[in-house]
Amino acid sequence: MKGRALQCLDEQIGQELATPVSRHVVDFVEQMLGEATPLGVLFYGSGLRSGIHADTLLDFYVIVHNQSDWPRGRLACLANTLLPPNVEYRELSIGGRLLRAKIAILTLAQFRRLTRFSALNTTVWARFSQPVRLVWQRDAAAAHALRRCVMRATLTAARWAAFLGPEKGECDAFWNALYRQTYQAELRVEKAGRGAGIVASYQERYQSLLLPCWQLADVPYVAEGGEVRPLITPAEKTRAEQAWQVRRQSGRPLNILRLIKAAYTFTGGARYAAWKIERHSGIKVPLTPFAEKHPLLAAPPLVWWLWRKGAFRRS
Repeated sequence: MKGRALQCLDEQIGQELATPVSRHVVDFVEQMLGEATPLGVLFYGSGLRSGIHADTLLDFYVIVHNQSDWPRGRLACLANTLLPPNVEYRELSIGGRLLRAKIAILTLAQFRRLTRFSALNTTVWARFSQPVRLVWQRDAAAAHALRRCVMRATLTAARWAAFLGPEKGECDAFWNALYRQTYQAELRVEKAGRGAGIVASYQERYQSLLLPCWQLADVPYVAEGGEVRPLITPAEKTRAEQAWQVRRQSGRPLNILRLIKAAYTFTGGARYAAWKIERHSGIKVPLTPFAEKHPLLAAPPLVWWLWRKGAFRRS
C-alpha cells in the first residue's frame, strides 16, 4: 500500500513541477539568473494561480548548493545562514512589460531541513505543500533533489492536517484547517478564507493527495462514506496541539527578526517599498541613488514627504 501511495505522490508532484508556465516567467528567470547557476528555481504563489497582471508580484525560491552560489555580499550570506531565507526584489523588462518578482534564497540543506515535520518554522513546508513549478534546473540530479523536498513538504503538511483538522470530515476540511492555522502561525495579513480559496482552486489535487500522504506518514484512518477520520488518540492530539503552539508562539519573534534582517539584506528593498506605496496610495515615490543604496537613512525624509503628499490620510 505504501508503494502505491509513494508512486501517487511522486507522480503528482513530478507532473506539477514539470507543467509549463508562461514564457514571460521563463524569460524573467533566465534574465534574473545571468551567470548564476543555482540548483533550481521554483515558482509559486498568486502569479502561478492567477496569471500575470499589471500588479502581479511573481514569487520565486532560488535553491543553491552553497551560499556563495548566489551573487551577494558576505553579510547577506551570513544572514541567510543564520536566519533563512534572504529575500530580494527584482524589476525586469520582459517582452515590453515591466515584471516584478520577490525572490527567496535557500540552500538545499536548508530546504531539506525546513520541510521536515520537526521544523519550527512552518513557512517553507506550508508554501511547498501548494502547487509549485520548477521553472529552471541545473541538471536531472538537482531536479530530483528538489522534487523530494517538495514531496516532503506535502507529507509534512498532510500529517499536521490530521492533527489540526476536525475529528472527521471531507478531505478539504483538513487542508482548510491546516492553512488557516499556518497563516495564523506566520501572522500574515491575509483576507479571511485565503487558505480555503487555495484549496478550492485545486480541489481534485488536495482530495487525491491526503490519504496517500497519511499512508506514507503512518497516520491510520478510516473512510466513512465521503468523509475520513484519522485514528488519533486524545493523548496524541494533545501532544501535537502543544507542539503546534510552540510553532505558533515562535512565529512573531521569527517574523520580527526577519524584518530586522531584511532592513540590511533585502536587495532592491527600496524599489519594492516604492512600488508597494504607489500601488496602495497612487503616489509615485522618487528614488534617488542614495535612497536605493541606504534605505534606512533615506526613510525619515521620505516618510515626511509622503505625509505632505497625503499618503497616510484616509480616503
